[in-house]
Amino acid sequence: MKLTVLGSGSAMPVPDRVQSGYLLEDRDGETDRSLLVDCGSGVLQRLADTDPGYEGVSTVLLTHHHLDHVAALLPLVKARWLAGEEHLEVVGPTGTKALVDGLLGVHDYLDGRIDLALREIPAGRAFTAGGFDVVGHETRHSMSGLAYRFSPPSRSAGPADGPLTLSGDSEAFAGLARFADGSDVLVHDCSFPDGTDVSNHPTPTSLGESLSEVDVGTLLLSHLYPHTGGREGEMEASVREAGFDGDVRVASDGLEVRILPE
Repeated sequence: MKLTVLGSGSAMPVPDRVQSGYLLEDRDGETDRSLLVDCGSGVLQRLADTDPGYEGVSTVLLTHHHLDHVAALLPLVKARWLAGEEHLEVVGPTGTKALVDGLLGVHDYLDGRIDLALREIPAGRAFTAGGFDVVGHETRHSMSGLAYRFSPPSRSAGPADGPLTLSGDSEAFAGLARFADGSDVLVHDCSFPDGTDVSNHPTPTSLGESLSEVDVGTLLLSHLYPHTGGREGEMEASVREAGFDGDVRVASDGLEVRILPE
């Protein structure tokens, strides 16, 4: 399984970080799987530069419905329509159907251009999306949303033991840490450096403290606001000093991480 960070930025993008988006790919024999997680502004251009491209990704999984995670959703619909693709599935937490219906109400000329399937997933339920086994966990943010744990179906373990966890936007808290326990890779919101007065997002110290009792191989810090610029090394060190003993890296747009199944 391969993870590509398409967008490691936030609602305040900078030139080298577009808004939130992640591409998951997996190959099992002759079967190619791909899944787009979140679709913020700028993600479509990054996606176009991958092997699947926007033509090859037919499922989008949303963590929540803030604009920096969904802004390129209708541009993706239009791009697939113009490219001759006939289908797109959008999966997400409660409210996903209302979100997409509202967007199409504004841009009604896109309604019916492709077969658009909408699916809402409650927290705690295992499901499949884009060929991956997934389970969601409720997050703590200014809007309800889900973190996700992923596994390719070739693994004997279920999604609750999958090798990749993606937090979406969330404070750091014990329940989410336990949800990610055992992951090879955890991509976690770490929007601001220590010393920033912020709620609904973690700082490096609060994140490191929350993960001090769990086993995670590699932690990628993502959803980075401009405030983090030039402080990336400091943030990595703060996570370690707070008690996390795995590898820590600041995510960057275009970063590819290969996650091997057991």
